[in-house]
Amino acid sequence: MRKIKGSTLFLPLLSTLLLISSSYSAHSKPALTAEQSDPKTMAWMQGFPPKPDKRITQPDSNFFSFPKLRWSVCNMRALLPTESIKRQIAGYRPLEFDLLAGIDDVTFLPSGSDKELTWEQSLKANYTDGIIILHQGKVVYERYFGCLDQTQNHAVMSMTKSVTGLIAEMLIARGRLDENLMVSSIIPELKNSAFGGATVRQVMDMTTALEYSENYADPKADIWQYAFAANPLPKPKGYEGPQGYFEYLQTIKASGEHGESFGYKTVNSDVLGWIISRVTGKKYNEVVSELLWQPLGMQQDADVTVDGLGTPFAGGGISASLRDMARLGLTMLNQGKVAGIQVIDKAAVGSIVAGGSTQAFEKARFSTLPNGSYRSMWWHFHNQYGAYAARGVHGQTIYIAPKAEMVIVRFASHPSAGNSVIDPTSLPAYAAVAEYLMSKNQ
Repeated sequence: MRKIKGSTLFLPLLSTLLLISSSYSAHSKPALTAEQSDPKTMAWMQGFPPKPDKRITQPDSNFFSFPKLRWSVCNMRALLPTESIKRQIAGYRPLEFDLLAGIDDVTFLPSGSDKELTWEQSLKANYTDGIIILHQGKVVYERYFGCLDQTQNHAVMSMTKSVTGLIAEMLIARGRLDENLMVSSIIPELKNSAFGGATVRQVMDMTTALEYSENYADPKADIWQYAFAANPLPKPKGYEGPQGYFEYLQTIKASGEHGESFGYKTVNSDVLGWIISRVTGKKYNEVVSELLWQPLGMQQDADVTVDGLGTPFAGGGISASLRDMARLGLTMLNQGKVAGIQVIDKAAVGSIVAGGSTQAFEKARFSTLPNGSYRSMWWHFHNQYGAYAARGVHGQTIYIAPKAEMVIVRFASHPSAGNSVIDPTSLPAYAAVAEYLMSKNQ
């Protein structure tokens, strides 16, 4: 791999960009509470102009460090270049509402704890910015906190991967992509990389065997090289590394046999984004608009961050509204139908709902997902609700529970990026609400 020169001066900005795209270890200082770290309470970027000590800017500020990230997640367009994911202007589909009292008082026992929490308490514990619950096709609960309101887009982080995986499944269902093809047959530029010997399906399920480290505590880890390449701002003097996502992907080498085990690595998502663009002849954001945002009747345009060459970040760059992500979750719950019309191919939904290999997943040792699997960049819990999810760092999720006829979408800005810190509270809370809603049908 080519060396990076002059990297020391560039490290603060690199850290910021990395946190957008990947999980990062929790900071060592004790976190402020949700109330204390509320962007309004902190007075970030308030005033004309904001006071110097209340400014969150780019590139001279670590804008994705806690507690600043609680403002930044709602303001990605102010901090990084983006492309739009266009909605259909005349095709907005309102959600139906039938709000239920009592959900805030639902109680549950967090994993590993003997102290019950209420649903409302869990929202604060997990630094929730917005949450919406749908049951039997209607919104039964909706709340906003911090930087978020009904009109505001929020960074969805690695939930972007699930959008990417869904798009690929739709292209497969429509005969435009063959999951059994070798990646190199679609993208010859990757022939000599690790991905050249992998199939499209192995990329989609992240069972590629890569010599690639996402150990964020190691300053020599490959993820840092990736972040340097992806940085949309001008490179520092002396930089000799790859330019952009696509050029970096060509440098990754293989390690082991593809298809044997699951390994969560963001680079797979960007390879899949490249495949999507190559087979459609369109930019990633244009395809997402054409296949999802417009036909699903999204209320607002979404945004996606781009690298220095304008390449959308298919692994974690989307910002969208809470209600629009709820529309996506509801459509998945309804087997791809919107108002009785098949918008997402039934075969695409069915492939995702089937889940992936639990044996391959087990090797990755996700402690909070002991029975899990991964299919087309969606996470499966294999629980009593048949639940599966799109998930992102700092607490983002679309949790779909078919047997409970429930969808929960949560945006959050938890100080710890990893879901392993959040799951012990969130997953039991989701199960408790599912039971509560199912009891309403009896």
